[in-house]
Amino acid sequence: MSTMEPNHKEQAQLALLRGQIDDLDHQLVELLARRQKIVAEVVAFKKERQMSVYHPAREADMIDLRRHHGLKVGLDPDYLEEIFRGIMRYSRSTQTAEISRVGVKPGAKILLVGGGGAMGRLFTRWFTASGYEVRVLEVSDWERVAELCSGLDMALISVPIAETVSTVVRLAPYLPKDCILADLTSVKGPTVKAMLDNFPGPVLGFHPMFGPDTPTMERQIMVITPGRERPEDRWPAEQFAAWGGVVVRAEAAEHDEIMAIVQALRHFATFTFGRFLYQRKINLNRTLEFSSPIYRLELDMVGRLFAQDPELYSEIIFATPERLNLLRDYLESFKRNLEMLSDRDTGGESGRESFVAEFKRIAEWFGPFSDQAIRESGYLINKLIERF
Repeated sequence: MSTMEPNHKEQAQLALLRGQIDDLDHQLVELLARRQKIVAEVVAFKKERQMSVYHPAREADMIDLRRHHGLKVGLDPDYLEEIFRGIMRYSRSTQTAEISRVGVKPGAKILLVGGGGAMGRLFTRWFTASGYEVRVLEVSDWERVAELCSGLDMALISVPIAETVSTVVRLAPYLPKDCILADLTSVKGPTVKAMLDNFPGPVLGFHPMFGPDTPTMERQIMVITPGRERPEDRWPAEQFAAWGGVVVRAEAAEHDEIMAIVQALRHFATFTFGRFLYQRKINLNRTLEFSSPIYRLELDMVGRLFAQDPELYSEIIFATPERLNLLRDYLESFKRNLEMLSDRDTGGESGRESFVAEFKRIAEWFGPFSDQAIRESGYLINKLIERF
């Protein structure tokens, strides 16, 4: 059956509707232009105060509000989220391009101890590009340590965790009293204590929550642990915010407690899963032929771990006795979970009933985060489907 051509009256009606769409599209463009002018004012405000470009909590709230508004007016919330994430992504890139050119304290002298390492090279590039004078101290340079420390504004230690305290002790006597002594290691308690005990000047702990291969600082997280800090010692944090990063401040004890979960436990759990697959000699390629997108995503994270430096991950996992105790508790929880695999639990329920009851209790504890997790993981899964 051929499609009937519209008559003159229908063509006029269709043209009228298309004209209305064109008018609305024009208004949308005008609104985006007005929005961008306000973004320019935000850029000027943040640039003057060296404020962070990205505020994750605000962006998450904005997305939730747009989704709820969409539901009220009959629009697909996923469709709206995709549109507004694109708008906000462009806004962030515009702000970052403008703000990140600024050096908060251009000309300041920075010493990167271990600057030849991967993370040290990353910060050498960024500080140099922002107008700082960057010096590097490697193992072969200790005979020049007094010269390299002369007139410093900040000494930043980027060496393996096991070598950080001894490096602090060795370096501290050569530093000017007003120089900031800081580090980049992932364990803050013993490191910050060593810096405070051996150096009378300002002390800061930094922990970049990203790897040395990151192409941009936009939306990257830097945890800062204050040790001994004056108002004038905040320029490194302001510089990172100016690059587009997100600064999170935490005391050493809180940092180490959270990192035990975020890094040590997560990496150990991934290692345990990968080791089990290895011991069972599972055919990974064959499992992928049967896999759901979520399994592939999980296996990708396992493969990613084993594609990297084992020494780095052993440092993270074995860094402190507290982390090892946490991992022992984690393994003990596996033993308790095994009780649910028996036919009858101690409370008289079957293992399956116990599992369902425990599942519901945990789901209630996760609360609203589960909805956010569904959306975020759904986005990643859809991207995997598009690629594979």
